[in-house]
Amino acid sequence: MKSKSLATIATVALTISAFAPEARSEEVMRISSWLPPSHVNTEIFPTWIEWIEEATDGRVTGKIEYDLASPPDQIDIVTDGAADASWIFHGYNPGRFVTTKLIELPGLLADAEASSVAHQRAYETYLKDAGEHEGVVVAAMMTHGPGQLYMRTARDGLAALDGAKIRIGGGVSADVAEALGMVGVQVPAPQVYETLSGGVADGAMMPIDTNKALRLYEVTPETYIMPGGFYRGSFALILSEAFLARLSDEDREAVLSTTGERLAAMAGAAWARADIAGLELVEEVTSMHTFSDEDQQTFAGISAGIRQETIDAVADRGVDAAAALEMIEETARAYVQ
Repeated sequence: MKSKSLATIATVALTISAFAPEARSEEVMRISSWLPPSHVNTEIFPTWIEWIEEATDGRVTGKIEYDLASPPDQIDIVTDGAADASWIFHGYNPGRFVTTKLIELPGLLADAEASSVAHQRAYETYLKDAGEHEGVVVAAMMTHGPGQLYMRTARDGLAALDGAKIRIGGGVSADVAEALGMVGVQVPAPQVYETLSGGVADGAMMPIDTNKALRLYEVTPETYIMPGGFYRGSFALILSEAFLARLSDEDREAVLSTTGERLAAMAGAAWARADIAGLELVEEVTSMHTFSDEDQQTFAGISAGIRQETIDAVADRGVDAAAALEMIEETARAYVQ
């Protein structure tokens, strides 16, 4: 009797398991990041992962991995499927990304949250038609705050910057540096501290949050503020097409529901908070300088030329550049946090 009972239980168990729904294994989205955990993305990525876990009932999660590739190669490893997601700075790939320079133009009086939302709306309405992100899925566009100038030694106004070796990231920052007579030193953000400490560059154009994230204040004790910034940097959070194809239709739709303007706003808000912390730091530990009214007027004239050149270049990509820029500026001004 005992033997027969055990056999019956085993048979029933096998029958039930045959009709039970197949258990889904957890899918881990590998996120490539190229700046240290002290950077603002340490806040952005975990929040995004939480959204994805919530949207998929835990079936999809994420893991941040560092140093999978150099900053300029991030889009390639996502295209190839070596990473499932990453963030890219468009200026590191000159020539490929042109339309994204519209958001980088100087003089936009808005924080990173407002400009990120403006960038996202312009991308969805105008810029994506240029096809510059072919091979990946854009999860969201984002920007850092106004880029300012940090110097190893004090300089007396814009004229004194002629010939100075200044670290730039690319994009509009390169155009600005050239127009000001600077010698551009183009290196990715992870190499900036070493570039400055070794004397390869006299200063750097970067967002103010990097003083805390990358400890720039240690090697650039002079901070120079241009109202509205010299530029702002354009970024995209990107997803691998292969990663999305691996997901079920339900989970793919759920993951994509976490992208777009909501993600752009969250990322931009994190950049804006980082800027506040960075400003508090440099006000405490560096000498602060604001360019004179005369210098600001001079720079406004220079900026007007860069603005028109950028509009023309973007228009050559088949984009209504003037309308896109108008949307960016109006959205940023009207944005209510």
